[in-house]
Amino acid sequence: MYILFEGIDTCGKSTQIALLKETHPEIVVTKEPGGTPFGVKAREILLNEGLRSERAEILLFLADRAEHYECIVKSNRDRVVVSDRGFVSGIAYAMAHGGYDFDELVRLNRFALEGNFPDRIVLFLTDEATLRERLGQKAADGIEARGIAYLLDVQARMRDIVTRLEIPHLFVDATDTIENIHKALLRYLKL
Repeated sequence: MYILFEGIDTCGKSTQIALLKETHPEIVVTKEPGGTPFGVKAREILLNEGLRSERAEILLFLADRAEHYECIVKSNRDRVVVSDRGFVSGIAYAMAHGGYDFDELVRLNRFALEGNFPDRIVLFLTDEATLRERLGQKAADGIEARGIAYLLDVQARMRDIVTRLEIPHLFVDATDTIENIHKALLRYLKL
């Protein structure tokens, strides 16, 4: 089973993935970008160096997604694979940053994923106050530096994408306690 944990920065998805891995060490945990050697390099470019071309940024994410799918997801078809981010983030950030067409982005991502969208998506939803508090506790990377309004716009787009694609999903209140969220995830994923 291929599961995406999606959400904007500081929403708690990485914390929950770490908890799942503690309670279920058999699951495969990965991330986009950064789950493969190519992804590590792509992540460095995207978060630190940046690209002048928005299209180049989208294509770099898509190249990472295709490599990630080939190396991690396909290789572990018989296991549970939980990815910290994936194509929903890719589409949402592209639409928020460049105003690209939804259907075109879906087609490109379907191509990168060899036609195989995830089996489930968990989308963490936060609010402005929590986002401000959590971002204030860390140095902003290149994406976070675009601002809170931008990140909340991306979050709204993620919610819309998940709903429109009709992939089985769970919306998580990221302002809830770590323990409550963990219990809800275990119930939903039936791990």
